[in-house]
Amino acid sequence: MLNLTINGTAMQADVPGDMPLLWTLRDVLGLVGTKFGCGIAQCGACTVHVDGEAVRACIMPTRNAVGRQITTIEGIGATPVGAKVQKAWVDLDVVQCGYCQPGQIMSAAALLAHVPKPEDGDIDAAMSGNICRCGTYKRIRAAIKQAAEV
Repeated sequence: MLNLTINGTAMQADVPGDMPLLWTLRDVLGLVGTKFGCGIAQCGACTVHVDGEAVRACIMPTRNAVGRQITTIEGIGATPVGAKVQKAWVDLDVVQCGYCQPGQIMSAAALLAHVPKPEDGDIDAAMSGNICRCGTYKRIRAAIKQAAEV
């Protein structure tokens, strides 16, 4: 049994320690907002925060999350930065199909938590591991800049 803290709530998961955190979140704990995309940390759909850092849950063993603060898309809106990012996403109608957007939001929130007023290069670096099949990159950039101004 692994003890986890997810979105501020203590949870237990009866999973093997090497199970990817993504599957623990989705299949065991029912937090399905974090998406599976590639399984090799290349697309960003599975991005969550672990101790405030954006990480790819598809390759992180669940045992590595024990004793750390995990934030998923379900909980990011409870943070001041996450609430700003989510509002900007809605205001600018960023979402098209929406599949990648939880990971995009998580990466954007991590960026703004560390760099409150990012330049284009900061945005490019932080978001480079997040793929959007629909190509909403211009709206994503605009939303990050709007969230930074609030």
